[in-house]
Amino acid sequence: MPLFQRRFCQKGGQKGGCPRFLAAERLAAYLGVVPIQRQSGSSVLGRPKLSKTGPSHIRAVLYMAAVVASRHNPHVKALYERLVASGKSKMSALGAAMRKLVHLCFGVIKNRQPYNKHYSQVSC
Repeated sequence: MPLFQRRFCQKGGQKGGCPRFLAAERLAAYLGVVPIQRQSGSSVLGRPKLSKTGPSHIRAVLYMAAVVASRHNPHVKALYERLVASGKSKMSALGAAMRKLVHLCFGVIKNRQPYNKHYSQVSC
């Protein structure tokens, strides 16, 4: 994981070092993979979209990773298929898959454990 952290810090464009996040939600917000509601006054005219703040090159990598994971990773695939079946567009389901990948990566880095695709079956 040190290689990932170095590349993230180098490409993140941060002055003064690498940003540190205490929660996966904050990392997802920094990377711009959280949905935001566009509204003006009392009207809600648009559907929710990704915030797209933060480094766009990392978001581009996450997009391609989400495309692959939505076909091969059992957790991301289940999320993607559930959202599409419930009527969400494929792009919004991919946005949710990107956010899920950020959360999975954060957990791997924080706990310093390799990814376990059977983690939901492991008792705590």
